[in-house]
Formats: sequence, structure tokens, C-alpha cells
Amino acid sequence: MVAWAMVPADQMKIDGATRIYASSEHGRRHFCEACGTGLFYTNEAVFPGLIDVQTATLDDPAALQPTAHIQVAERISWMATAHGLPAFERYPG
Repeated sequence: MVAWAMVPADQMKIDGATRIYASSEHGRRHFCEACGTGLFYTNEAVFPGLIDVQTATLDDPAALQPTAHIQVAERISWMATAHGLPAFERYPG
């Protein structure tokens, strides 16, 4: 699962080079050029001037607190109750 945060593109500082993949007519997926990690998504037709960032790639992912679940129209049915599953600090024994 991935948490995303949408921010104004002009307020985003990116260190290093990225590769861009045109995943649809307007959608662009940006990846780390060195390791291939997915970093962010842009779509000027849907959300102009904004960049959707995979929060786990930020220097401080905890700095952006989630405020909503977005794009749930096609989520897998069990996701609605996934937060009630047992949680483990590491792999279970």
C-alpha cells in the first residue's frame, strides 16, 4: 500500500535526476533514475500545478499527516476493514 500527498509542484524540491514514464495520455510517473523507485505522479489535465508524492520517499514521511482516503471507488473490498487486522512490529513468529 502506498500513501500519497498532493502538493504544489513549485513548492517541491527534488534532489537528483528522475525518469518519466507516460502511463496515460496525461499521466506521468516519475522514478528515481538510479534505483527505479516510484517517486511521484503528475497529471496536468486532472490536477494542474500539483504533484502527487509517494510519502514514504520523503526525508520525513511523518511530516504529512493523512486527512482522507481518496480513490476508493475501485478498492478491494477487504481494505474497508484492513485497519482492524493484527499488527506486528516485524515479521510474525
